Amino acid sequence: MSGVRAALSFPDFRRFVLGRFFATLAWQMLGVAVGWQVYSITRDPLDLGLVGLAQFLPFFALVLPGGQLADRVDRRLVIVTAYIIEAICAVVLLAFTLSGSSDVKWVFFAMALFGAGRALWMPSGQAMTVNLVPAEVFPAAVAFNSSLFEAAVIVGPAVGGLLYAFSEAQLQTSGALLVYVVCLALLLLVVVLMWRVRPVRASGGQRPVSMSEMFEGLRFVFSRRPILGAISLDLFAVLFGGATALLPMFAADILHVGPEGLGALRTAPGIGAGVTALLLARRPIAQHAGRWMFGGVAAFGVATIVFGLSTWFWVSFAALVVVGAGDMVSVFVRHLLIQLETPDAIRGRVSAVSAMFIGASNELGEFESGLTAAWWGPVRAVTVGGVACLVVVGVYLRAFPELRKLDRFPQPV
Repeated sequence: MSGVRAALSFPDFRRFVLGRFFATLAWQMLGVAVGWQVYSITRDPLDLGLVGLAQFLPFFALVLPGGQLADRVDRRLVIVTAYIIEAICAVVLLAFTLSGSSDVKWVFFAMALFGAGRALWMPSGQAMTVNLVPAEVFPAAVAFNSSLFEAAVIVGPAVGGLLYAFSEAQLQTSGALLVYVVCLALLLLVVVLMWRVRPVRASGGQRPVSMSEMFEGLRFVFSRRPILGAISLDLFAVLFGGATALLPMFAADILHVGPEGLGALRTAPGIGAGVTALLLARRPIAQHAGRWMFGGVAAFGVATIVFGLSTWFWVSFAALVVVGAGDMVSVFVRHLLIQLETPDAIRGRVSAVSAMFIGASNELGEFESGLTAAWWGPVRAVTVGGVACLVVVGVYLRAFPELRKLDRFPQPV
Protein backbone atom coordinates (compact mmCIF):
# COMPACT_ATOMS: atom_id res chain seq x y z
CA MET A 1 0.00 0.00 0.00
CA SER A 2 1.40 3.43 -0.95
CA GLY A 3 2.06 6.04 1.73
CA VAL A 4 -0.92 8.18 0.69
CA ARG A 5 -3.30 5.21 0.55
CA ALA A 6 -2.03 4.05 3.94
CA ALA A 7 -2.63 7.48 5.45
CA LEU A 8 -6.16 7.61 4.00
CA SER A 9 -6.98 4.27 5.59
CA PHE A 10 -7.29 6.11 8.92
CA PRO A 11 -10.81 7.62 9.24
CA ASP A 12 -9.77 10.47 11.54
CA PHE A 13 -7.11 11.60 9.08
CA ARG A 14 -9.69 11.49 6.25
CA ARG A 15 -12.12 13.66 8.23
CA PHE A 16 -9.35 16.06 9.20
CA VAL A 17 -8.05 16.65 5.68
CA LEU A 18 -11.57 16.88 4.23
CA GLY A 19 -12.50 19.48 6.85
CA ARG A 20 -9.34 21.42 6.10
CA PHE A 21 -10.17 21.25 2.38
CA PHE A 22 -13.64 22.76 2.86
CA ALA A 23 -12.30 25.38 5.27
CA THR A 24 -9.63 26.42 2.78
CA LEU A 25 -12.27 26.69 0.05
CA ALA A 26 -14.19 29.08 2.31
CA TRP A 27 -11.07 31.12 3.15
CA GLN A 28 -10.08 31.51 -0.48
CA MET A 29 -13.56 32.49 -1.63
CA LEU A 30 -13.82 34.95 1.23
CA GLY A 31 -10.43 36.46 0.34
CA VAL A 32 -11.56 37.23 -3.22
CA ALA A 33 -14.84 38.76 -2.08
CA VAL A 34 -13.32 40.88 0.71
CA GLY A 35 -10.52 42.22 -1.49
CA TRP A 36 -12.76 43.16 -4.41
CA GLN A 37 -15.51 44.55 -2.17
CA VAL A 38 -13.16 46.76 -0.13
CA TYR A 39 -11.30 48.09 -3.18
CA SER A 40 -14.58 48.73 -4.99
CA ILE A 41 -15.80 50.83 -2.05
CA THR A 42 -12.65 52.83 -1.19
CA ARG A 43 -10.25 52.55 -4.21
CA ASP A 44 -7.44 52.88 -1.65
CA PRO A 45 -4.56 50.32 -1.65
CA LEU A 46 -3.88 51.12 2.00
CA ASP A 47 -7.29 49.66 2.89
CA LEU A 48 -6.22 46.42 1.23
CA GLY A 49 -3.19 46.45 3.52
CA LEU A 50 -5.36 47.17 6.55
CA VAL A 51 -7.35 43.98 5.81
CA GLY A 52 -4.11 42.09 6.42
CA LEU A 53 -3.21 44.14 9.51
CA ALA A 54 -6.66 43.53 11.00
CA GLN A 55 -5.99 39.78 10.78
CA PHE A 56 -2.41 40.02 12.02
CA LEU A 57 -2.90 41.89 15.31
CA PRO A 58 -5.24 39.40 17.06
CA PHE A 59 -3.36 36.52 15.46
CA PHE A 60 -0.03 37.73 16.85
CA ALA A 61 -1.54 38.29 20.31
CA LEU A 62 -3.24 34.90 20.54
CA VAL A 63 -1.07 32.41 18.66
CA LEU A 64 1.37 31.62 21.50
CA PRO A 65 -1.47 31.04 24.00
CA GLY A 66 -3.08 28.97 21.24
CA GLY A 67 0.02 26.80 21.12
CA GLN A 68 -0.12 26.31 24.89
CA LEU A 69 -3.76 25.23 24.55
CA ALA A 70 -2.74 22.75 21.85
CA ASP A 71 -0.36 21.07 24.31
CA ARG A 72 -2.81 21.04 27.23
CA VAL A 73 -6.32 20.28 25.99
CA ASP A 74 -8.01 18.28 23.27
CA ARG A 75 -6.55 19.63 20.02
CA ARG A 76 -9.73 18.70 18.17
CA LEU A 77 -11.79 20.88 20.53
CA VAL A 78 -9.48 23.85 19.94
CA ILE A 79 -9.87 23.42 16.18
CA VAL A 80 -13.67 23.23 16.42
CA THR A 81 -13.72 26.44 18.49
CA ALA A 82 -11.52 28.16 15.91
CA TYR A 83 -13.86 27.30 13.05
CA ILE A 84 -16.88 28.50 15.02
CA ILE A 85 -15.14 31.88 15.39
CA GLU A 86 -14.46 31.95 11.65
CA ALA A 87 -18.11 31.15 10.96
CA ILE A 88 -19.02 34.22 13.05
CA CYS A 89 -16.63 36.21 10.83
CA ALA A 90 -18.67 35.13 7.80
CA VAL A 91 -21.88 36.17 9.59
CA VAL A 92 -20.48 39.68 10.23
CA LEU A 93 -19.46 40.05 6.58
CA LEU A 94 -22.88 38.86 5.47
CA ALA A 95 -24.61 41.39 7.75
CA PHE A 96 -22.32 44.18 6.49
CA THR A 97 -23.18 43.38 2.88
CA LEU A 98 -26.92 43.13 3.55
CA SER A 99 -26.85 46.51 5.32
CA GLY A 100 -25.51 48.26 2.22
CA SER A 101 -23.02 50.14 4.40
CA SER A 102 -19.81 51.61 2.97
CA ASP A 103 -18.07 51.73 6.36
CA VAL A 104 -15.31 49.16 5.82
CA LYS A 105 -14.40 49.19 9.52
CA TRP A 106 -16.92 46.35 9.84
CA VAL A 107 -14.86 44.37 7.33
CA PHE A 108 -11.75 45.01 9.42
CA PHE A 109 -13.62 43.80 12.52
CA ALA A 110 -14.70 40.63 10.73
CA MET A 111 -11.15 39.95 9.57
CA ALA A 112 -9.91 40.46 13.13
CA LEU A 113 -12.24 37.61 14.14
CA PHE A 114 -10.79 35.58 11.30
CA GLY A 115 -7.27 36.24 12.61
CA ALA A 116 -8.29 35.16 16.10
CA GLY A 117 -9.69 31.91 14.70
CA ARG A 118 -6.49 31.23 12.77
CA ALA A 119 -4.44 31.84 15.94
CA LEU A 120 -6.30 28.95 17.58
CA TRP A 121 -6.42 26.72 14.53
CA MET A 122 -2.85 26.82 13.25
CA PRO A 123 -0.91 25.44 16.28
CA SER A 124 -3.39 22.63 16.90
CA GLY A 125 -3.87 21.87 13.20
CA GLN A 126 -0.15 21.71 12.49
CA ALA A 127 0.57 19.66 15.61
CA MET A 128 -2.32 17.25 15.10
CA THR A 129 -1.48 15.60 11.76
CA VAL A 130 1.38 13.60 13.22
CA ASN A 131 -1.04 12.18 15.84
CA LEU A 132 -3.47 10.84 13.22
CA VAL A 133 -1.14 8.58 11.20
CA PRO A 134 1.86 6.33 11.97
CA ALA A 135 5.33 7.88 11.67
CA GLU A 136 6.23 5.79 8.62
CA VAL A 137 3.51 7.37 6.47
CA PHE A 138 3.73 10.88 7.96
CA PRO A 139 5.74 12.44 5.08
CA ALA A 140 3.22 11.12 2.55
CA ALA A 141 0.35 12.34 4.76
CA VAL A 142 1.90 15.84 4.90
CA ALA A 143 2.33 15.91 1.13
CA PHE A 144 -1.25 14.71 0.53
CA ASN A 145 -2.62 17.21 3.06
CA SER A 146 -0.68 19.93 1.24
CA SER A 147 -1.99 18.67 -2.12
CA LEU A 148 -5.59 18.84 -0.95
CA PHE A 149 -4.97 22.25 0.59
CA GLU A 150 -3.56 23.54 -2.68
CA ALA A 151 -6.47 22.03 -4.61
CA ALA A 152 -8.75 24.18 -2.49
CA VAL A 153 -6.47 27.17 -3.07
CA ILE A 154 -6.89 26.55 -6.82
CA VAL A 155 -10.64 26.01 -6.82
CA GLY A 156 -11.67 28.46 -4.09
CA PRO A 157 -10.64 31.79 -5.65
CA ALA A 158 -11.98 30.81 -9.07
CA VAL A 159 -15.33 29.82 -7.57
CA GLY A 160 -15.38 32.96 -5.42
CA GLY A 161 -14.74 35.20 -8.42
CA LEU A 162 -17.38 33.47 -10.52
CA LEU A 163 -19.97 33.60 -7.73
CA TYR A 164 -19.21 37.29 -7.21
CA ALA A 165 -19.69 38.07 -10.92
CA PHE A 166 -22.81 35.85 -11.17
CA SER A 167 -24.41 37.49 -8.14
CA GLU A 168 -23.95 40.97 -9.61
CA ALA A 169 -24.93 40.10 -13.20
CA GLN A 170 -27.77 37.63 -12.68
CA LEU A 171 -29.11 38.23 -9.17
CA GLN A 172 -28.76 42.03 -9.36
CA THR A 173 -27.33 42.17 -5.83
CA SER A 174 -23.96 42.69 -4.20
CA GLY A 175 -21.46 40.22 -5.59
CA ALA A 176 -20.13 39.48 -2.12
CA LEU A 177 -23.51 38.36 -0.76
CA LEU A 178 -23.65 34.92 -2.39
CA VAL A 179 -19.97 34.29 -1.64
CA TYR A 180 -20.43 34.91 2.08
CA VAL A 181 -23.51 32.66 2.25
CA VAL A 182 -21.57 29.78 0.67
CA CYS A 183 -18.58 30.42 2.96
CA LEU A 184 -20.78 30.27 6.05
CA ALA A 185 -22.31 26.96 4.94
CA LEU A 186 -18.87 25.46 4.30
CA LEU A 187 -17.52 26.53 7.69
CA LEU A 188 -20.50 25.00 9.49
CA LEU A 189 -19.82 21.74 7.62
CA VAL A 190 -16.19 21.91 8.75
CA VAL A 191 -17.27 22.22 12.38
CA VAL A 192 -19.26 19.00 12.03
CA LEU A 193 -16.38 17.11 10.37
CA MET A 194 -13.78 18.20 12.93
CA TRP A 195 -16.09 17.30 15.79
CA ARG A 196 -16.13 13.71 14.49
CA VAL A 197 -12.33 13.40 14.71
CA ARG A 198 -11.26 11.50 17.82
CA PRO A 199 -9.94 13.56 20.76
CA VAL A 200 -6.18 14.17 20.55
CA ARG A 201 -4.03 15.29 23.46
CA ALA A 202 -0.29 15.88 23.55
CA SER A 203 1.80 13.06 24.98
CA GLY A 204 3.92 13.63 28.08
CA GLY A 205 3.18 15.16 31.45
CA GLN A 206 1.86 18.65 31.98
CA ARG A 207 3.43 21.25 34.22
CA PRO A 208 1.58 24.12 35.95
CA VAL A 209 0.55 26.96 33.65
CA SER A 210 3.23 29.66 33.47
CA MET A 211 4.61 32.32 31.16
CA SER A 212 7.82 30.30 30.97
CA GLU A 213 5.90 27.30 29.63
CA MET A 214 4.14 29.44 27.01
CA PHE A 215 7.49 30.67 25.67
CA GLU A 216 9.06 27.22 25.67
CA GLY A 217 8.34 26.87 21.97
CA LEU A 218 10.34 30.02 21.26
CA ARG A 219 13.28 28.74 23.30
CA PHE A 220 13.20 25.43 21.43
CA VAL A 221 13.15 27.13 18.01
CA PHE A 222 16.07 29.42 18.90
CA SER A 223 18.06 26.42 20.13
CA ARG A 224 17.69 24.63 16.75
CA ARG A 225 19.37 26.76 14.10
CA PRO A 226 18.08 24.80 11.07
CA ILE A 227 14.50 25.26 12.33
CA LEU A 228 15.11 28.94 13.16
CA GLY A 229 16.62 29.49 9.71
CA ALA A 230 13.77 27.73 7.89
CA ILE A 231 11.04 29.63 9.75
CA SER A 232 12.65 33.07 9.58
CA LEU A 233 13.68 32.67 5.92
CA ASP A 234 10.04 32.17 5.01
CA LEU A 235 9.07 35.12 7.23
CA PHE A 236 11.28 37.67 5.52
CA ALA A 237 10.86 36.30 1.99
CA VAL A 238 7.06 36.49 2.07
CA LEU A 239 7.01 39.68 4.16
CA PHE A 240 8.90 41.52 1.42
CA GLY A 241 7.92 39.49 -1.64
CA GLY A 242 4.22 38.83 -1.13
CA ALA A 243 1.83 40.42 -3.62
CA THR A 244 -1.49 38.82 -2.63
CA ALA A 245 -2.99 41.91 -0.99
CA LEU A 246 -2.51 43.96 -4.17
CA LEU A 247 -4.14 41.49 -6.56
CA PRO A 248 -7.48 43.41 -6.58
CA MET A 249 -5.56 46.54 -7.59
CA PHE A 250 -3.59 44.75 -10.33
CA ALA A 251 -6.78 43.07 -11.60
CA ALA A 252 -8.78 46.31 -11.74
CA ASP A 253 -6.23 48.95 -12.74
CA ILE A 254 -3.31 47.24 -14.52
CA LEU A 255 -4.59 44.02 -16.11
CA HIS A 256 -8.18 45.34 -16.51
CA VAL A 257 -10.00 42.13 -15.59
CA GLY A 258 -13.06 41.83 -13.37
CA PRO A 259 -13.71 39.73 -10.26
CA GLU A 260 -13.43 36.59 -12.42
CA GLY A 261 -9.91 37.68 -13.38
CA LEU A 262 -9.08 38.37 -9.74
CA GLY A 263 -10.26 34.88 -8.86
CA ALA A 264 -8.03 33.43 -11.58
CA LEU A 265 -5.01 35.40 -10.34
CA ARG A 266 -5.58 34.18 -6.78
CA THR A 267 -5.92 30.65 -8.16
CA ALA A 268 -2.56 30.74 -9.97
CA PRO A 269 -0.26 30.29 -6.93
CA GLY A 270 -2.43 27.37 -5.87
CA ILE A 271 -1.97 25.69 -9.24
CA GLY A 272 1.81 25.90 -8.94
CA ALA A 273 1.77 24.80 -5.32
CA GLY A 274 -0.75 22.02 -5.99
CA VAL A 275 1.22 20.48 -8.85
CA THR A 276 4.39 20.69 -6.76
CA ALA A 277 2.66 19.10 -3.78
CA LEU A 278 1.46 16.20 -5.94
CA LEU A 279 5.01 15.65 -7.16
CA LEU A 280 6.27 15.74 -3.58
CA ALA A 281 3.57 13.27 -2.52
CA ARG A 282 4.85 10.80 -5.12
CA ARG A 283 8.54 11.54 -4.59
CA PRO A 284 9.16 13.40 -1.30
CA ILE A 285 12.42 15.29 -0.94
CA ALA A 286 14.90 12.81 0.51
CA GLN A 287 18.25 14.56 -0.01
CA HIS A 288 19.64 18.11 -0.15
CA ALA A 289 16.61 19.45 1.72
CA GLY A 290 18.30 22.75 2.55
CA ARG A 291 19.27 23.44 -1.06
CA TRP A 292 15.72 22.68 -2.19
CA MET A 293 14.36 25.18 0.32
CA PHE A 294 16.70 27.99 -0.78
CA GLY A 295 15.95 27.23 -4.42
CA GLY A 296 12.22 27.41 -3.79
CA VAL A 297 12.46 30.79 -2.07
CA ALA A 298 14.70 32.17 -4.85
CA ALA A 299 12.17 31.06 -7.49
CA PHE A 300 9.47 32.80 -5.43
CA GLY A 301 11.42 36.07 -5.53
CA VAL A 302 12.21 35.99 -9.27
CA ALA A 303 8.60 35.18 -10.17
CA THR A 304 7.37 38.04 -7.96
CA ILE A 305 9.52 40.49 -9.91
CA VAL A 306 8.11 39.17 -13.22
CA PHE A 307 4.56 39.56 -11.91
CA GLY A 308 5.20 43.12 -10.78
CA LEU A 309 6.54 44.16 -14.20
CA SER A 310 3.95 42.35 -16.33
CA THR A 311 1.04 44.12 -18.04
CA TRP A 312 -0.26 40.94 -19.74
CA PHE A 313 -2.72 38.77 -17.87
CA TRP A 314 -1.29 35.40 -18.91
CA VAL A 315 2.30 36.40 -18.11
CA SER A 316 1.10 37.55 -14.69
CA PHE A 317 -0.83 34.32 -14.26
CA ALA A 318 2.23 32.19 -15.16
CA ALA A 319 4.46 34.18 -12.80
CA LEU A 320 2.03 33.55 -9.93
CA VAL A 321 2.06 29.81 -10.76
CA VAL A 322 5.84 29.82 -10.24
CA VAL A 323 5.38 31.82 -7.02
CA GLY A 324 3.16 29.04 -5.68
CA ALA A 325 5.52 26.26 -6.76
CA GLY A 326 8.51 27.87 -5.06
CA ASP A 327 6.53 28.52 -1.90
CA MET A 328 5.34 24.90 -1.72
CA VAL A 329 8.91 23.55 -1.76
CA SER A 330 9.78 25.86 1.13
CA VAL A 331 6.61 24.93 3.06
CA PHE A 332 7.24 21.18 2.62
CA VAL A 333 10.81 21.35 3.93
CA ARG A 334 9.91 23.63 6.83
CA HIS A 335 6.89 21.61 7.93
CA LEU A 336 8.69 18.26 7.95
CA LEU A 337 11.71 19.71 9.71
CA ILE A 338 9.60 21.20 12.50
CA GLN A 339 7.28 18.24 13.02
CA LEU A 340 9.96 15.53 12.92
CA GLU A 341 12.48 17.27 15.19
CA THR A 342 10.03 18.48 17.84
CA PRO A 343 8.93 16.30 20.81
CA ASP A 344 5.16 15.80 20.88
CA ALA A 345 4.85 17.30 24.36
CA ILE A 346 5.80 20.75 23.01
CA ARG A 347 4.78 20.34 19.36
CA GLY A 348 1.78 22.65 19.79
CA ARG A 349 3.91 25.47 21.20
CA VAL A 350 6.58 25.05 18.53
CA SER A 351 3.86 24.97 15.86
CA ALA A 352 2.51 28.18 17.39
CA VAL A 353 5.90 29.83 16.92
CA SER A 354 5.94 28.65 13.31
CA ALA A 355 2.39 29.94 12.85
CA MET A 356 3.38 33.28 14.39
CA PHE A 357 6.18 33.67 11.86
CA ILE A 358 3.91 32.57 8.99
CA GLY A 359 1.19 34.97 10.11
CA ALA A 360 3.69 37.80 10.33
CA SER A 361 4.89 37.08 6.80
CA ASN A 362 1.40 36.75 5.30
CA GLU A 363 -0.86 39.26 7.05
CA LEU A 364 1.84 41.76 8.03
CA GLY A 365 3.23 41.34 4.52
CA GLU A 366 -0.19 42.32 3.15
CA PHE A 367 -0.09 45.49 5.24
CA GLU A 368 3.45 46.22 4.01
CA SER A 369 2.28 45.74 0.42
CA GLY A 370 -0.68 48.08 0.86
CA LEU A 371 1.48 50.71 2.56
CA THR A 372 4.26 50.66 -0.05
CA ALA A 373 1.68 50.64 -2.88
CA ALA A 374 0.13 53.77 -1.38
CA TRP A 375 3.61 55.38 -1.36
CA TRP A 376 5.14 54.14 -4.61
CA GLY A 377 2.34 52.56 -6.62
CA PRO A 378 1.67 48.82 -7.01
CA VAL A 379 4.27 48.01 -9.68
CA ARG A 380 7.23 49.42 -7.80
CA ALA A 381 5.99 48.01 -4.50
CA VAL A 382 5.87 44.44 -5.87
CA THR A 383 9.12 44.54 -7.87
CA VAL A 384 11.12 46.05 -5.01
CA GLY A 385 9.64 43.37 -2.75
CA GLY A 386 10.79 40.62 -5.11
CA VAL A 387 14.32 42.02 -5.17
CA ALA A 388 14.31 42.21 -1.36
CA CYS A 389 13.28 38.53 -1.27
CA LEU A 390 16.37 37.59 -3.32
CA VAL A 391 18.57 39.68 -1.02
CA VAL A 392 17.17 37.73 1.95
CA VAL A 393 18.10 34.44 0.25
CA GLY A 394 21.67 35.66 -0.26
CA VAL A 395 22.00 36.77 3.37
CA TYR A 396 20.59 33.49 4.73
CA LEU A 397 22.88 31.34 2.60
CA ARG A 398 25.76 32.82 4.59
CA ALA A 399 24.02 33.30 7.95
CA PHE A 400 22.61 29.75 8.23
CA PRO A 401 25.12 27.27 6.79
CA GLU A 402 23.42 24.52 8.87
CA LEU A 403 20.25 24.98 6.82
CA ARG A 404 22.13 25.26 3.52
CA LYS A 405 23.97 22.00 4.24
CA LEU A 406 20.89 20.13 5.55
CA ASP A 407 20.68 16.88 3.61
CA ARG A 408 18.19 14.38 5.08
CA PHE A 409 15.34 15.04 7.48
CA PRO A 410 15.75 13.87 11.11
CA GLN A 411 14.01 10.79 12.44
CA PRO A 412 10.79 11.50 14.44
CA VAL A 413 11.47 12.47 18.07
